[in-house]
Amino acid sequence: RAVAEGGHRRAGARAPQSPEERARLDGLWECILCFCCSTSCPSYWWNGDRYLGPAVLLQAYRWIADSRDEATGDRLDNLEDPFRLYRCHTIMNCTKTCPKGLNPAKAIGEIKKLMVERR
Repeated sequence: RAVAEGGHRRAGARAPQSPEERARLDGLWECILCFCCSTSCPSYWWNGDRYLGPAVLLQAYRWIADSRDEATGDRLDNLEDPFRLYRCHTIMNCTKTCPKGLNPAKAIGEIKKLMVERR
């Protein structure tokens, strides 16, 4: 059991997730890291040395959205940069080319919303 008597989580035990929390990860964990989204992204072509690209940002959001993750603030801090996140101009090539039908552009938009909310 993840939770010991007294309601405290045991060291090393995973925090349980509700079905709703688990459902929020659908469309994120299925990424196969083929990077089709990044190679189709003009913003990544022009700024590939500084813009992280859709594949990396989708993976970042996969962890940010996970209710069990304890490093959300640190993850957002690492994305707070004019180039790492904000070079996405919502061209949507990433979503059109994903062989798994995922939506990296939506995940990037969700990260941007979180950045605004934390200010």
